[in-house]
Amino acid sequence: MRPINAGGEPPTRPLTAEQAWRATADRAGRCVLFFDFDGTLAPVRDDPTTVEPAPKALAAITALTEVVQRVAIVSARPVEFLRDRFAGAPGVDLYGLYGLEHLHASGETITEEAALPFVPTMAELADHARAELPAGTLVEYKRLSVALHYRTAPHLAEQVERWGRDQADRLGLRVQVGRMVLELKPPVDRDKGMVIDEAVRDAGCAWYFGDDVSDIKAFAALRAREAVDPDFFGVCVAVANPETGDEVSTAADLNIESPEALGDFLTEALHRLT
Repeated sequence: MRPINAGGEPPTRPLTAEQAWRATADRAGRCVLFFDFDGTLAPVRDDPTTVEPAPKALAAITALTEVVQRVAIVSARPVEFLRDRFAGAPGVDLYGLYGLEHLHASGETITEEAALPFVPTMAELADHARAELPAGTLVEYKRLSVALHYRTAPHLAEQVERWGRDQADRLGLRVQVGRMVLELKPPVDRDKGMVIDEAVRDAGCAWYFGDDVSDIKAFAALRAREAVDPDFFGVCVAVANPETGDEVSTAADLNIESPEALGDFLTEALHRLT
């Protein structure tokens, strides 16, 4: 492995991948790599319960845990789901439900206490959704949130979203919009941007890989860190998502075509960092 030093002046933007990895190599021991899951490390599927990380991407991030300071998944999925998918990568930290849950390597899952009173609310909400929403809506119960998917029935988007927003108003919940999904979650101040803001305070470098609008807050957290620490180097990477336009891609430094292409990108990164 090449010697790790304090790092030189961060490169200016716009960035190329080569410039970004060269600057990262000088900071590898102080660098954190953050990854969204669905649409980033794993292709989106009609049935969210069947989603698995792209094999090459999984192999690469497992190897990267030995090269950088930390590798972490920051996802809308529950930690339990993520733990199953990353069982072969014990060095990866897991942040689930937008940070309401987290599991650091070889530790126990910690849940935000302010969210726990909403567990019965979410269970009841999931039951109502299954009874009241039309066929074609997939209701995903996550203990601390409920996601209403209409990927297989896009004509239901308006009806599902209206129902979900009405329930959010009735129950005092928050709404998170995603790729062909509307999610209801507790009114607790926790999102991907807050996770990143806290996790990079002692880092000298961080990358965030995401594909959806919720990932833009994570991008913003890296930009904010750079603004207060000129020695910090952050890279925002968007994985192509045709379903939400170009909002995410234009907020990023680099763009990648798919989770499978991300696997190739990270495999190349291993060669550059070791």
